[in-house]
Amino acid sequence: MKGYLNYFETKCQKSKQMINQAMEYIPGGVQHNLAFNHPFPLVFTGANGAYLTDLDGNEYIDFLQAGGCTILGSNPEAVRKQVFDLLETCGPVTGLFHEYELKLAEKVAEHMPHVEMLRMLGSGTEADMAAIRVARLATKKKNIVKMGGAYHGWSDQLAYGIRLPGTKHLESHGVTRNCFKYTQEFFPNRIKSLKKILKRNRLRGGTAAVFMEPIGPESGTRPLDMDFNKKVRELCTKYGALLVFDEVVTGFRIGLSGAQGYYNVDPDLTVLGKVIGGGYPSAGALGGKKEYMKYLGAGIESGSKKALVGGTLAANPLTALAGYFTICEIERTDALTKAGRAGDRLTKGLQGLIEKYKLPFVAFNQGPVCHLETVATMLLDVPWSKPWKIPGVIKEAKARKGAMEEMGAAYMAEGIVTLAGSRMYTSAADTDEIIDEALVRFDRVFQNIEGV
Repeated sequence: MKGYLNYFETKCQKSKQMINQAMEYIPGGVQHNLAFNHPFPLVFTGANGAYLTDLDGNEYIDFLQAGGCTILGSNPEAVRKQVFDLLETCGPVTGLFHEYELKLAEKVAEHMPHVEMLRMLGSGTEADMAAIRVARLATKKKNIVKMGGAYHGWSDQLAYGIRLPGTKHLESHGVTRNCFKYTQEFFPNRIKSLKKILKRNRLRGGTAAVFMEPIGPESGTRPLDMDFNKKVRELCTKYGALLVFDEVVTGFRIGLSGAQGYYNVDPDLTVLGKVIGGGYPSAGALGGKKEYMKYLGAGIESGSKKALVGGTLAANPLTALAGYFTICEIERTDALTKAGRAGDRLTKGLQGLIEKYKLPFVAFNQGPVCHLETVATMLLDVPWSKPWKIPGVIKEAKARKGAMEEMGAAYMAEGIVTLAGSRMYTSAADTDEIIDEALVRFDRVFQNIEGV
C-alpha cells in the first residue's frame, strides 16, 4: 500500500493542492460522496469515452461513468452536438414547456410498457419522494416498505435500512426517529420477511408501497433470485400495495425496457434517473400507470388531490433533450449490447485473475453493472434478533470499509476509476482492448496483495 500511496504524493500534486484549498470552503473537500478517494480526492478535468484525465494530466480507465449514467461513454459527440444547438437557440432553462419533454416521455413509454406516463423531476431522490406521495394518495394507506440495504436517495423517510440490511435507523444521522414511524425494511431474497411485514401492516394503516432495486440492493451488490421480483409482485397485489421499481441505475442500462423488462415484472411506478438526462444534471423522473400518475398532474384542479411535488429545473430543455438523444443513440448504436459484452469480458477476466492468485474474492456482473467483492463490506446483516451482536457487526463493517477504500486507492493508482473500490460500470466505449488493458492493471494490483 505504501507504494500506491506514493503515487498520489508524487503524481497528483496539483489535485492535492486544490483539494486542500477546497477543504477551506467545501465540507470534506468534495460535493458528492462519489468524488471521495483515499488518501485524497483527485480533481478531474477531462472525460471522453472510456477515459478520464486528472488535473495533473494522468489518464484513467473510467469504470465509474458518472455513477452509471453514461452508458454511451462520457460526453458522446452525438448528444453534445444537439446540446450545443439547443444552447444557441433556447438556453438550458425557461421554466416553461419544451418539445423535448414530450419526445422524451414518448421515448421512455415506447420502451417501458409499464411506464404509460412520465413526470420529470430533479433527481432520483425526488422521484422516490414523489412515489411515496403518489402511493399514499392512490391506496389511502400509510406504510412504506423497502428492501434492506437498498438506496432510494437521501430523503428522511427512505434513509432507512441503507447499505446493510437490518441497519434500520443506525445510518440515518440527522434524521429524527419519528420520521420512520411508517417505514419498514425487509431482507433481500427472504420473501417471508416481506410477507410478515405486509400482514402486520394491515392492522397498522396498511402498506402504500414496496420499494425495490430490481437487481438487488446497492445496484445488485446483493443479487436477487431470478423469481424474487415476481414473488414480490404477487404479494403487493395480494395486500393492495403499489410495487415501485427504482431503476435509477438499471433503466436503459440493463436493457431498453429496464430490469422490469428483463424480469418480465410489471411495477406500478418506476423511478428513473442518471441516463434519463444523458449524463446532464437534473436527471430524475417518475413513471407509471395512468391511474396512478394522475396524482402528479400539474396545475390547479378543484376537488382533486394531487401529490405535492415541485422543481423549477425539472424537465429543463437541456436535460430533456440530452435524455432523448441519448436513448436514440443507444438504439442506433446497440450500445447496451456492447456495454454488456464489455461487462462480461471484464468479469470473466477478473474471475481468471482471482483463480490465478487464489484470492478470496468474488467477481460477478449483471450485464454492464460489474462487482468485485474483495472484503464483502455490504454483504453483512445486522441481526436484530441477536442485539448483543449488533455492535460487533457495525465495527466489522467499518473495518472492511477501510480495507475497501485501500483497494480503491490501489486501483486508482494503477489508472482504474471504480465506484468505492467494489463496483464498476462498463459502457459502449469499452472496447476489448480497453478491457484487456484494465485487466493487466488489475493483475498488478492483485500481485501486490499480501500473501500472493
